[in-house]
Amino acid sequence: MKWVSVKNEGKMLFKSKLKLVALAGLVLSVISLLTHFLLAKHTYGIVYEYHSSVTIMSWMPKFKKSDLSISNHPSYSRLWAPVRHFESLHPLANRSGDYAAPEMQSTGFIFVKIRGGFHEIRNAISDVVVVARLLNATLVIPEIQSTTSSKGISTQFKSFPYLYNEDQFIAALAKDVKIVKTLPKDLKGARRKKEIPSFKVPHGASPYFYLHHVLPMLTKHSVVELLIHSGGCLQSILPPPLVEYQKLRCRVAFHALRFREEVQNLAIKILNRIRASGQPFIAYDPGMTRDALAYYGCAELFQDVHTELIMHRRAWMIKRGILKGNLSSDSAEQYRNGLCPLMPEEIGILLRAYGYSSDTIIYISGGEVFGGVKKLIPLHAMFENVVDRTSLSSPLEWDKVYGQEANLVDQYSIPPPSDNVVMRSQAWKNSGPRPRPLPPPPARPKMYNVEGWWGWVAESDDEPESTIMELRTNAHRLLWEAIDYMVCTEADVFITGFDRDGKGNPNLASLVVGHRLYQFPASRTYGLDRKEIAKLFEEIRDTLYQPNHTWITSLRKQLRRSLIDGLLEESKISKSRSFLAFPVPECSCIANDSMKRLVNTSSPMPKYDIPVFSGQIGQCPSWMNVPTSSQSTEETEEENDKDDSASSGLFLWLGNGDQEGDSGDISNKEEALVEDQEELEGGDSR
Repeated sequence: MKWVSVKNEGKMLFKSKLKLVALAGLVLSVISLLTHFLLAKHTYGIVYEYHSSVTIMSWMPKFKKSDLSISNHPSYSRLWAPVRHFESLHPLANRSGDYAAPEMQSTGFIFVKIRGGFHEIRNAISDVVVVARLLNATLVIPEIQSTTSSKGISTQFKSFPYLYNEDQFIAALAKDVKIVKTLPKDLKGARRKKEIPSFKVPHGASPYFYLHHVLPMLTKHSVVELLIHSGGCLQSILPPPLVEYQKLRCRVAFHALRFREEVQNLAIKILNRIRASGQPFIAYDPGMTRDALAYYGCAELFQDVHTELIMHRRAWMIKRGILKGNLSSDSAEQYRNGLCPLMPEEIGILLRAYGYSSDTIIYISGGEVFGGVKKLIPLHAMFENVVDRTSLSSPLEWDKVYGQEANLVDQYSIPPPSDNVVMRSQAWKNSGPRPRPLPPPPARPKMYNVEGWWGWVAESDDEPESTIMELRTNAHRLLWEAIDYMVCTEADVFITGFDRDGKGNPNLASLVVGHRLYQFPASRTYGLDRKEIAKLFEEIRDTLYQPNHTWITSLRKQLRRSLIDGLLEESKISKSRSFLAFPVPECSCIANDSMKRLVNTSSPMPKYDIPVFSGQIGQCPSWMNVPTSSQSTEETEEENDKDDSASSGLFLWLGNGDQEGDSGDISNKEEALVEDQEELEGGDSR
C-alpha cells in the first residue's frame, strides 16, 4: 500500500510540473505576442519614414543626406541657385484685349491623325489647334495613331485620352477654338468610306498652304482629314501680326494639354519620392536613340552589333528619302562638329568637374538608351544615386497607368517554316524502315529585340515586322516619356546629351527646355555646346579621369556660358523647327522692377542682365504682381561662393590622387573667388 501511495504522489507531482510548464509556455507566448505588437507599433513610424524617404521598397535606392542640400553651403549657389539673368522673365500667354471668341458658324470640321513619338504628338496638337483657329473650323479631338494601331492595350484609354485629359483640353480652349469629341454621324460614315478630302501635311507648312489649299476643300466638303507624320504641321516662326497664334500655342502646350489623372499621379509620386530626401536633383536626358544616331551618322561611336543596327537604320532612312547623304559617314568628325550625342560617361565627368558631389541625385529620362545599360555603368560609378522611373515606382503602380490590358500569349511572331524544313520533314516521313535519322526540330520563334539582342542582323538585311508586344511597348513608351517630361520639367537642374530626333527635329529634351524656359525661366538648364565640349574632351582623351586644373577651369567657364548662351543658341537652331522648344519672347514678359532698373540705373548693367532674344519682350502687366528680389543677387552669390570644397580632389576617387605639377590647388580661395566673380558678371565674353 505504501508503494501505491508513493506511486500516486509521483503521478500528481508529474502532473503539477506539466501544468507549470504549460502555464510558463502560455505566459511566454503572451509575452511574445505583446512584444511583437509593441515592436510593430514602434517600428511603424520608422517604416513610414523609410517609405517617405524614397526608399519605399527594397528595389529603391537610399539617398544619403548631403551637405549640399543646405542653401548656405559655399557651393550651393553655383550648383543649384536660379540663373539671375532670367529671374526677370515671367510666363505670359494670355489673350489680348482685342482677341475675339470663336465664331458660332464654323467653316467645317478638321479631323486629324497624328503618328509619331511623344514630342511629335505634342508639337502636332498645339499646331492643329492654331490651324483650326486660323481656318475658323471645329476641331475634332486628334487621333493618336501610336495607340490605335497597338494591340492589347487597355480599351479604357485609347487615342487622345491615352495620354491627355480630354475634358480639360476642351474646356481650357473653349474661348479659342470649338472642339468636339467625334464627327457627326453622316460625316463619320463618309470618312470611313474615304469620301472626304485628305491632306498629308508636310512639316512646317505655311499659313498660305492652309488658307489656299485646305480651306477651299473644307468649305466645299464641310470636313477635311489631316495626316501628320513628322511632328509640327505649321511653320514655327510666324509673322508679327500672328503673335496671338503663338500665344495660343503656349496656352495649348503649357495649360490645356494636361496628362490624364493616372499619369499625373504617378509622376507626382516619383517627384515626391525624389524630393523626400531634402536634396535638389538633376534630370538628365541622354537623347541616345537609334534613329537619331543613324540620322547623324554616329555608328562608329558604338561597337559590333550596335554599329550594324545603326547602319541598317541609316540605309532604311536613305531608301525612304528621310535622309539625303551617303550610307557611310565619319562618326569622329560628326562628334567633333557637335552632331553626335555626348555619352553618359562624358556627362558624368562634366558634372563632377563642375562640382556636383558623388551623392547627387540624377534622374535619367528617355524611353531608350541605345547601347544598353552598359553605357550607363560609368555614370553609376561616378554618382551613387542614379535613378529612373522604374527604380522609383512599382509594377503595380504602372499597371494602374496602363489600365486593364489583354494577355498576349504569343508574344513573338512565329515565322512560317521554310521550304527546306518542309522538304526535310517530308523526306523523313517517306524514308525507308528504321534505323533512320531523327526528324528535324520544329521551327522556333525568333526572340528578336529581347534584352538588347538583335539576332536578325546576322540573317537578313530587312528588319522583322514589329511583334504585338512591340506595338504595345510603343504605346507604353508614350506614357514613360510623359512621366519623364513632368519630372524633367520640375527638376532643379536639367541637362541633355543630345537634343535632336531621328528626323533632325528637336526631341523631347528640347520641349522640356522650352517648357522650363516658359514656366521656370530662372531654373538651371544647361544648353551644352557639344562642339566646344568635344574639343575639351579631345584635350584629355588619354587622361580622362585625371584632368588638370586648367582644363577644369575651362570646362566650368563653358558650362556657365551654357546657362545663358546655350539658350540663345537654342533660339537660333531649334525655334525654326519647333516653336515649343523656345517660346520666348512671344509668351514671356519682363517684370516691372526690371524695366525700372533699365531706365533709372546710373551704372552700367552687367552683361546678359536682360537676355537678348530674337524679338522684343514686353513689360508684364501690373495685375501679375510678380515677385521682386529683396537683395542684390551679386552680394548673395559672392557671399555664398567663397570656396568650392566639393570639387577639391575632383577625380581622386578613381585615380591615385597625384595631379600634375601645373594643376594647382583646385580649392584655392583666390582662384575660386575669381571664377565666382566671372559667373556673377554673366560669363566670359567671346
